[in-house]
Amino acid sequence: MTRGPMAEALHAEWTKVRTLPGTFWLLAGVVVLTAVAGGVTAAAVSCPAAGCGQDPAKVSLTGIDLGQAVAVIVAILVVTGEYGTGMIRVTLAAMPRRGAVLAAKAAIVTGLVLVTGAAAVAISMLAGRLILPGRGFTLARGYAALSLTGPDLRAAVGSVLYLGLVALLALGLATAIRDSAVAIGAVLGLLYLFPVVATAVDPDWRRHLEQIGPMSAGLDVQATTRAALDSQALGPWAGLGVLALWAAGAMLLGGLVFSLRDA
Repeated sequence: MTRGPMAEALHAEWTKVRTLPGTFWLLAGVVVLTAVAGGVTAAAVSCPAAGCGQDPAKVSLTGIDLGQAVAVIVAILVVTGEYGTGMIRVTLAAMPRRGAVLAAKAAIVTGLVLVTGAAAVAISMLAGRLILPGRGFTLARGYAALSLTGPDLRAAVGSVLYLGLVALLALGLATAIRDSAVAIGAVLGLLYLFPVVATAVDPDWRRHLEQIGPMSAGLDVQATTRAALDSQALGPWAGLGVLALWAAGAMLLGGLVFSLRDA
């Protein structure tokens, strides 16, 4: 049976990604870095009898802040690696429909990052469940054990979706920029710059920056306690929606540049 153009593009992109040197080592790095950072943070936090005001789910998922950087690199190299070697010309000669090529890259990258992110989040939540009770996060102090139900489930699923959206954001910008180093700098700057600037401005401006920053807004989905939810500039899903808009904008920009510019 003859495969359609999209199926052909997906098959080609999957073949390229799985044979790209270092791809699966980088994906393993997402899991290791996320889980280790989350576990170290959980072990370092102490909740005294008077209360600590910390959100157990957010503490356990702190490693997402670092793991996303590796996910960004994976997404960017999928695009810029082809430009660096000149393979993009071969790709477009075999598959002239550029929209299908970009869509296939997005599907493969997002799928890989979502699977990797699910493993990273599951290990992080398990580590938090095992470590945090020994650090004072007990029922006697108003904390329940982490579980994949209710707000904890939303924090876990939302964190996986966050990583997938960050990968799409990186893929879109990399398609427009084409250069690995510049694209990595641009995406990481976009993610981490808003939280840094927010700490140096007055509270009103800080709240606005937290509402529009892709990282600060997107990670609102991790909040589970009433105090954490009340302190948010946006609601959990609304914040993730802001990141989705950033990712959609980046993909539209990348698709436009990809369709108009020569390989």
